Amino acid sequence: MNVVPRDLMTEIPVSSADFRGAMRHLTGGVSVITAGRGRDITGMTVTSVTSLTVDPPTLLVSINRDASSFPLIRRHGAFGVNILNADQLELAERFAGKGGLKGADRFAGAQWVTGISGVPLLAGALSAFDCEVEEILERHSHGIVIGRVRHIRSSTRSAALAYWHGQYVAVDQDEDAAKLAEVSVPARSRRGI
Repeated sequence: MNVVPRDLMTEIPVSSADFRGAMRHLTGGVSVITAGRGRDITGMTVTSVTSLTVDPPTLLVSINRDASSFPLIRRHGAFGVNILNADQLELAERFAGKGGLKGADRFAGAQWVTGISGVPLLAGALSAFDCEVEEILERHSHGIVIGRVRHIRSSTRSAALAYWHGQYVAVDQDEDAAKLAEVSVPARSRRGI
């Protein structure tokens, strides 16, 4: 492998539009982040959740510092991560701001339980994580929030909601496996047997 010396490389600025366009190719699982307690609650739809470590169980989420959830996460030191089912598109859009609802009004029409930290957790989520903030790293417009998982609620459902190329898509383990089986070439035929 030939490596070009750094002093010979020309830096080409990356535009926000080019970056967004390229990132649309990355499929992301859709989650609702919840924050606050009592009536002082809010939430937002994100695709920026990832596991950080298994031992101890830790999640990482990137949140715009201008989002209404950010100050509540900072103030209360806790947040919820609710991984959405494929049939929860309307909820994803509501928490993304469609319809103009804000704060506690976004929670209407779904069943919520109070986590051990006090944050609302979606009763019908594929999985809901109650997290305690370990650290917030501020970079550019966002805060990288590292949360220690204190409690998990999981369902037995298998269809998830994902976001790809600017659209919500359903990922259903059972249906997608059946579709792949219909179009796949049997192993014998591939080997010429």
